[in-house]
Amino acid sequence: MSNQNNKSALATLVTVFFFWGFIAASNGVFIPFCKTYFNIDQFQSQLVDFAFYGAYYIGALMLFIMSGTIKKDIMNNWGYKNGIIYGLLLSAIGAFVMYPSTSGAEQGQTNIFYLVLIAYFIVALGFSLQQTAANPFVIALGDPKTGSHRLNLAGGINSFGTTIGPIVVSLVIFGSATWSTDELANMIKNNEITLGTVQTLYLGVGVLFLLAAALFYFSKKLPSLKSDTIFEPANKARNLLIVLTLIILGCFGYIFSTYTGNTEASEAVENTRLILLFIALFAVIVSVFIANTSASKKPEGWGAMKYPQLVLGMLAIFMYVGGEVTIGSNLGELLKQPVADTNLNALGLPVLNDSQLGLYISLYWGGLMIGRWVGAITVFNPSTGLKKVLLIIVPYVAFAVILCVNWIAGNEFSTNEILFFAICIAVQVIGFFLAKDKPVKTLKIFSLLGVIGMLIGLFGSGNVALFAFLSGGLFCSIMWPCIFTLSIAGLGKYTSQGSAFLIMMILGGAIIPPVQGKLADVFSIQSSYWIAVACFAYLLFYAFRAKTVLDKQGVEY
Repeated sequence: MSNQNNKSALATLVTVFFFWGFIAASNGVFIPFCKTYFNIDQFQSQLVDFAFYGAYYIGALMLFIMSGTIKKDIMNNWGYKNGIIYGLLLSAIGAFVMYPSTSGAEQGQTNIFYLVLIAYFIVALGFSLQQTAANPFVIALGDPKTGSHRLNLAGGINSFGTTIGPIVVSLVIFGSATWSTDELANMIKNNEITLGTVQTLYLGVGVLFLLAAALFYFSKKLPSLKSDTIFEPANKARNLLIVLTLIILGCFGYIFSTYTGNTEASEAVENTRLILLFIALFAVIVSVFIANTSASKKPEGWGAMKYPQLVLGMLAIFMYVGGEVTIGSNLGELLKQPVADTNLNALGLPVLNDSQLGLYISLYWGGLMIGRWVGAITVFNPSTGLKKVLLIIVPYVAFAVILCVNWIAGNEFSTNEILFFAICIAVQVIGFFLAKDKPVKTLKIFSLLGVIGMLIGLFGSGNVALFAFLSGGLFCSIMWPCIFTLSIAGLGKYTSQGSAFLIMMILGGAIIPPVQGKLADVFSIQSSYWIAVACFAYLLFYAFRAKTVLDKQGVEY
């Protein structure tokens, strides 16, 4: 393909990245609505995230097992383009299923909530299929050395979706982008907000999925990128993943069963839940290292997992997604909970209500957009001098977009808060200058900054600690493309299979946040952020290890 055609194809391809961000970030709006409307507790409401991120794992696992059964890589056979189209159609089905699932439902009908989860699960299954195809597709549209920059561009579009998604969904469902818990409850009680608005929203989303599928189907600029390479079974990898799945389902299944009553759980039950969550977490970690060790001795039967950069990269994606989601998901609880009998929270800041929390949560997710916009600069091939200027200007332009979106929504930051975050952005800009567009170097620098930021948050107080935690979004922003590019480097015919394995590890978003939440229940919300430190620390280790492995293989990255 010519360079111009590549750019046209890339422009079409990034539309699906917007959808993922739009829907995923909207979970923050959908969860409190479900909690109030269906009269469920906090744990049950978090099943929205569990269904969403769990679907990524199940979808990619099913694709892998089915490929092994027919002895043909399904994604390679379909082609990346068709894989995205099928994923969009599946997501459209899930969006349309939302209507009959909730038809006639009234406030307090908890059983209807589980039908909503099924519809939501189907939407995310489609996303799993789309991501398995789209990420390697983006890298394939040009020089592999600049693949991470194209992923950054796509990630920037994804983050724009995460920035405006909650605002749009709030306006559609509630008629306002800000609300308090009591206001929401009263509006639902008075039938000012009904499931009809949700039904309309998802019918609209379903239509958009169909339009996107048509765009891809009729696009002549977008190649199919099929592969007819011989499929090699990976029975050992399949068996390991099946065992891992059974362990995770067993742990979470038992935890769910302990929430059948309305009475407060005893200390023993809470400790059991925490232990089971850690068993699920360590099962993932141990599985990765078993695969890495066994495949290095006897690679037959492991498929793509015989490449250590991929296996260790799977755990890196798990830690990255888990860390990114858990920092933001637990931020609200950190700022809401008073310490002892004071009116201050764990950071020594005034306790905030629900309507005030959205301001900081949007800033956290907006931080991911800032970094990805900066990371995408290289795609446009600016001159060296212009690039240096853009590295300084673009992040603050993105910050201005975040401020404008919040201003439209009725949210305003104080001058001190703007200054604090501007300083965090300056640290990120310095990191970009030091990284020099190198995936390994970028991952090393931003992982280290992530560790430092979380430690400052753990041991600090006031705005220093708050914005140290918020800076996690800035430092996470650039990691996905670096990890993905390094993980599939040199995989050849195993690229699509390796991509499926990486998408499975989005599972981190379903496991790590509950682990932190339970740590907060047993210990304290601020100390629970040690889990985020551990996530960044592993990513730092992976950056060093991936370089060693790829250099040994003679693979360019």
